[in-house]
Amino acid sequence: MTLLQIMPDDAPGTVLLRTEDAGAVRRELAGIGVRVEHWETAASLPASADESTIKDAYRHDIDRISAEGGYTLVDVVRMIPNPGDPEWVKLAAQARSKFLEEHFHKEDEVRFFVDGTGCFYLHVDGKVYATVCTAGDLLSVPKRTVHWFDMGRTPSFTAIRFFQQEDGWIGEFLPESIASRFPRLDDLLARV
Repeated sequence: MTLLQIMPDDAPGTVLLRTEDAGAVRRELAGIGVRVEHWETAASLPASADESTIKDAYRHDIDRISAEGGYTLVDVVRMIPNPGDPEWVKLAAQARSKFLEEHFHKEDEVRFFVDGTGCFYLHVDGKVYATVCTAGDLLSVPKRTVHWFDMGRTPSFTAIRFFQQEDGWIGEFLPESIASRFPRLDDLLARV
């Protein structure tokens, strides 16, 4: 994890904890049932690597996580920036806005960041845990944990996703979301 920032859910401007210490991040997130790991990234992986090549590079860890969690489906999602293409800008904005509202899933949300950056905001017990993930980070959010995800204004990441069922990625959105009151990924990183 690059960064963890914890805020009260009713006071987004108040920072209870802001840390880049990996041990502190793991302890804080373990306290709410969130699994965190850091894997060595495949340095020899070309930027143009396809899904099969990416999965092969992480086969040992993919097999281990799949066996531990009963994950039967594994895929790769990739957002490659192309801000000069108006169609890409439109699609990126749509993808980003889709996940910026509070939701939960009926199974764990497990993501490994091959490269790039994204932020999971976990809304648990009156607090929001803004968890910035970068290359090498695995985050496992327990099922039914309310959260949202920000991929930034110019999304740029590749992530391996793990699922137990085909529809495991479908989000159950809350009727009222507090997400818009909290700092976005770009703002969190600007403070670093």
